[in-house]
Amino acid sequence: MFKRTLLAAAMACALPLSAHAATDADLAAELLKIRTEFDQKMKEMQTAYEARLKEMEGRMAQATAAPAVATSPAKDARDNTFNPEMSLVLAGSYAHRKPGERHITGFLAGGHDHGGARGFSLDHTELTLAANIDPTLRGYANIAFADGEAEVEEAWFQTLALGNGLAVRGGRFLSGIGYANEQHPHAWDFADNSLMYSVLFGEHLAQDGVQMKWLAPTDTFVELGAEIGRGGNFPGSDDGGNRNGAGAWSLFAHIGDDFGTSSSWRAGLSYLSARPENRATHVEDINDVEAETLFSGKSKTWLADFVWKWAPDGNPKARNFKFQTEYFRRNERGDMSCADNTVDGGACTAGVNDSDRYSARQSGWYAQGVYQFMPRWRVGLRHDRLDTGKVGFGILPVPTPNATPNKWSLMADYSPSEFSRFRLQLAHDRSMQGNPDDNQITLQYMHSLGAHGAHKF
Repeated sequence: MFKRTLLAAAMACALPLSAHAATDADLAAELLKIRTEFDQKMKEMQTAYEARLKEMEGRMAQATAAPAVATSPAKDARDNTFNPEMSLVLAGSYAHRKPGERHITGFLAGGHDHGGARGFSLDHTELTLAANIDPTLRGYANIAFADGEAEVEEAWFQTLALGNGLAVRGGRFLSGIGYANEQHPHAWDFADNSLMYSVLFGEHLAQDGVQMKWLAPTDTFVELGAEIGRGGNFPGSDDGGNRNGAGAWSLFAHIGDDFGTSSSWRAGLSYLSARPENRATHVEDINDVEAETLFSGKSKTWLADFVWKWAPDGNPKARNFKFQTEYFRRNERGDMSCADNTVDGGACTAGVNDSDRYSARQSGWYAQGVYQFMPRWRVGLRHDRLDTGKVGFGILPVPTPNATPNKWSLMADYSPSEFSRFRLQLAHDRSMQGNPDDNQITLQYMHSLGAHGAHKF
């Protein structure tokens, strides 16, 4: 077919334009001439290509037979051996709020919390490294930097090839309990953490230990998980984690599915048990003087979470909406001591009230909605509410709290690209007894440099 096409084209170009019609004999002679020239050209091309193919086959045979030659280390495969996913998150803010210590009324302070400063501040910078170690393992590390300090927030390995939906993670990792706990600050939808997570963990719960997850082989998303850890972070303590064995353990279950093509949801239940020893914190005694306390006992926490996402036809690029809520209930029982603060006018007297029974049953929740009404622009509203519940300090000179800390937050943010975001947030904070009705304004920026993995559902 190809020869005939070329022949037809050649004939069309070669036929002379003449006012006199050519005879049949002349056409036959011209056709024979063109066919002969065409066949000759094809033979020449075939001969040339066959010669080139033989030459290349010979060169390949020589290369295969030649002995291996050691390459220079500078040109070795080492150039591409270490090629992890690397990202750096830059974050900073300006905050207008009332002065004073930002302690939530009625709850023992603990954990760590990035942010909270007034005026201009550089929020913590996150450096992330991640890569597959080999076909069976993956490694991940997240390091936070803040004013001369570096903190390893996560550093773990995870199996990739156990099969049957099983995965094991070991090292330091963010616990899988709840929904927002596994999110780093740059992934939050608001400039600050919810009151619920602030009183539970300070920021989030990180475990030094082992985690196992199982993903069910079903169309509906079903995930079960269990963790055992050192228990050195709040609500645990350093002394509580200084043991042979686990100072904390947790269980969680998540289930999710789609509603048609535009909606999806996920719900979960979690349980955390910790055994703190000499967990240090401070409270205001009956003389309104700060008192240092130590708690040893048991801490049990239940969490429930629900998330619903909507996007037209499942495409969130232009418009989308996310509703998110979580509820917790925590029970603690044990012994609490109150250090002597009489020099400062306090009511705690070591030796008289060295320790007494402490018990607390507290709860709280938050609910938030974030709506992207056009590409790159979002607005969000969040409400936080806590219940100090039933708290007993025995005969320790510490007043029994009775309050419902709460907070409203309204935010709007703009993302020039998937790697950057600017945010304005207004908040009415009624969570601190010493700073009632604190109206806050926060301006925030976040920029991500380098490859950064997609965030979870």
